[in-house]
Amino acid sequence: MADNVTSLFRSTAAHSPSMAALARESDGAGPVDFCIPCNPYFPTPAMFEDMAARLRDIITYYPSSADTITAELCSLLRLPPQCVAMGNGSTELITWIDHLLVRESLAVPVPTFGRWTDQPMETGKRVDMFPLQESSGFALDLAQYGEFIRARGTRVAVICNPNNPDGGFLHKHAIVQFMDAMADLDLVVIDESFLEFADAEVEPSVVQEAMLRPNVIVLRSLGKNFGLHGIRFGYLVANPALAGRVRSMLPKWNLNSFAEHVVFMLKEHGTEYQQSLHQVRRDRMDMSGQLSSLPGLTVYPSQGNFLFVRLPVGAEGTVVRDRMLTEHRLLVRECGNKIGSSSRFLRLVVRPQVDVRRLVSGLEQVLYGTSRRGAAVPEQATGTGYSSGTAAVDRLVGETNGAGAQGLAAQALGAGAGAPGLPAAPAAGIGMPLTAAPSPVPVGTGGGMPMPAAASASSGPQQMPQQVSSPVSPPPQPVQPQPVRQPVPQPVPQQVPQHIPQPPVPQQMPQQTPQQMPPQPMAAPVPAPAPAPMPAAASFAPSPMPTGPTPPGVPARGGLTAAQVRGTDGLSPAPASGWPAGAQSWPEAAGVGQVV
Repeated sequence: MADNVTSLFRSTAAHSPSMAALARESDGAGPVDFCIPCNPYFPTPAMFEDMAARLRDIITYYPSSADTITAELCSLLRLPPQCVAMGNGSTELITWIDHLLVRESLAVPVPTFGRWTDQPMETGKRVDMFPLQESSGFALDLAQYGEFIRARGTRVAVICNPNNPDGGFLHKHAIVQFMDAMADLDLVVIDESFLEFADAEVEPSVVQEAMLRPNVIVLRSLGKNFGLHGIRFGYLVANPALAGRVRSMLPKWNLNSFAEHVVFMLKEHGTEYQQSLHQVRRDRMDMSGQLSSLPGLTVYPSQGNFLFVRLPVGAEGTVVRDRMLTEHRLLVRECGNKIGSSSRFLRLVVRPQVDVRRLVSGLEQVLYGTSRRGAAVPEQATGTGYSSGTAAVDRLVGETNGAGAQGLAAQALGAGAGAPGLPAAPAAGIGMPLTAAPSPVPVGTGGGMPMPAAASASSGPQQMPQQVSSPVSPPPQPVQPQPVRQPVPQPVPQQVPQHIPQPPVPQQMPQQTPQQMPPQPMAAPVPAPAPAPMPAAASFAPSPMPTGPTPPGVPARGGLTAAQVRGTDGLSPAPASGWPAGAQSWPEAAGVGQVV
């Protein structure tokens, strides 16, 4: 395998080769898996024996319909079936959410699960990436995320809780507040794929709250929790209209016979499942302590069944990954291909202590042994500890108005197509830029995203007109911050969403004058409905923007950073209440044990 390991990683469409591919390369014996985040304690050996005994029937005959399997799962979790849709893995559900419910744009913090960035871009949506800062431990500040969504005019917001790959956790009350503040969006998705492993709160899930709201979907995993990635099953929870819309598009037999067999045997093994979650949480604490003892290795707090670690200075992730596999038969997840991360980071799945000791021994030899192989990853000259991946996201956001790498290519090739110095019209896969033309950015500000219209107005909300769709006169295409050359306004092909105007923020950007901004055609007045008021407790007031050059290590627009470090939200972690005893006990969907 030593000769083929690099080609194995390069030839796969995923971040790592499958365990089957690795086993074929090593005569049938795969490595110890610290890469795929799955429960190592469930199913139990007895459950595997039961499935093995029934293997012939399971793979010979058709499964029941998805409605039958979903009804059994809902009976177990105490959820109404009309609010649930089961999919062939969470990826299938994400795909349908994108096709059916994401019209033009989606916001997501990065780094995170790759399908939340890749899937919408594959279907031509604009993806607004909110960079989580390494200097803040990759914590997500929901207030600043809300400001970012308003400034971009994004129509769909995604939150992963806990987040993958760093395991960052948000308390339930904060997520509910965010959901209510974003009640005017097309959709808010809360991905709770790893929430069963969290113990910072007794009832952390928002599934009950999602069923009562018209624009919220909660995504849940079964394969990760049950240690059965190969079966491919998960589910979403939403109000009946949303859940029914997704469910109506799924194939009638999208769930296989293994999924049916596991769902119907779960009610007999609730106690074993609860014990497995407890053991993973204990192992996470032990594993974090052992890894933290390695010199130069940073371990970030996690509420998932994995730990996000930063390698010491001089270590390169791909080299560490390859050597751990070839020299120690350990498979780790190198995160250089995750947007917002870099090759200096690894995600390590929580495993039993005997495997962790082997992992720590292997890392010691690879990182600190006499053999000095691997290229160093240089630190930023400013000394901010700012990861290269995060800096790359800031550059893309600042230079392309959120269009991403495709926008850079279009901008580079579009100079001959239109006026010199102006970007070409957006192509499929890039999405719409902001609807308000930005003012020119002074030299030395470092670029950054254009400010919304309200931020550059001189006085009063009347300076920012309502954004409405008008069949008589479509709004013009905005201009990137370039030397103004009287461009020809272009119509926007998609319906421009209406969003809540922000109050003006004085002295943030230079005032726009008639000489700085070309005249815009006047659209026919169309009455617009008043925006839905946001709850006072859940409103996100924009913070003042600093002027002048953007400091090193701070993303574009100087202030959209994740400043809240985990655990500083005024709440003390709630102790886990434990799970009820009894063979028929089972944790219901909100995360608290109930008797079936």
